[in-house]
Amino acid sequence: MLDLNCINSGINCLITKCDETWLWHRHIAHIHMHHLNRIASKELVIDLPKLKFEKDKVFEACQKGKQTKSSFKQKHFVSTTRPLEMLHMHLFGPFRTMSIGGNYYGLVIVDDFSRFTWTLFLVTKDDAFNAFKKLAKVIQNEKNCIIAAIKTDHRGEFQN
Repeated sequence: MLDLNCINSGINCLITKCDETWLWHRHIAHIHMHHLNRIASKELVIDLPKLKFEKDKVFEACQKGKQTKSSFKQKHFVSTTRPLEMLHMHLFGPFRTMSIGGNYYGLVIVDDFSRFTWTLFLVTKDDAFNAFKKLAKVIQNEKNCIIAAIKTDHRGEFQN
């Protein structure tokens, strides 16, 4: 993470001979054009030409990388026979703005049988396991049955 506010003007990195804006966008980890303008204006990269990096251009690979897909396929039948036999979970965030409660993430849990949904708001992703653990105890006591299976989108937040 590059913090442009804490950098001395004498610090420089990278030496260049090219002046193509898209090439710089790709070379510096597909950084936003606004940040490229700030790097160029503060002369943080040796020999970076004084180019105007236009913010209205869209790089095709960046656009594809920001597209989202549906987490779960829609199904039109109930495949379970009792509540809590299968729970679907999805962790999302961070939100651009903090919620009133100071949270940046959300955890949605859906019971496959009843389609009952619980939504938990979290400060960090790391809070997901403990929040689910507490909720699991409560709902298992309420329903008087145990959670048999959990289904996620395997994105990594529940892998550890």
